[in-house]
Amino acid sequence: MQQIQHVTDADFEAEVLQSEIPVLVDFWAPWCGPCLQVAPVLAAIAADNPETLRVVKLNVDENPVTAARYGITGMPTMNVYRDGQVVMTITGAKPRYALEADLAGFLASRSARGSAR
Repeated sequence: MQQIQHVTDADFEAEVLQSEIPVLVDFWAPWCGPCLQVAPVLAAIAADNPETLRVVKLNVDENPVTAARYGITGMPTMNVYRDGQVVMTITGAKPRYALEADLAGFLASRSARGSAR
């Protein structure tokens, strides 16, 4: 099972912007209830799609520079980065089926194969 990595302002460029595969960054905070609700869903998606989508978390309280750079004002916000650019933004907690539908182009899991790009 793939562990979700925590990234920081210091390693964001190396871990996210320079990644060879798309990276979903979960901008979250420990006091954010919806962030805590979506965490196990993201862990399951990460576990099912290790070759096609990396999932990482960035605590906005501890890493304000990156959060400000990308205009994160509400949480949870999930940005998908490909080739150093934001290619998708998802806001708010969603159930797994809804997140998988949003992310279908990046997933290899059985539930998304039919609609992958």
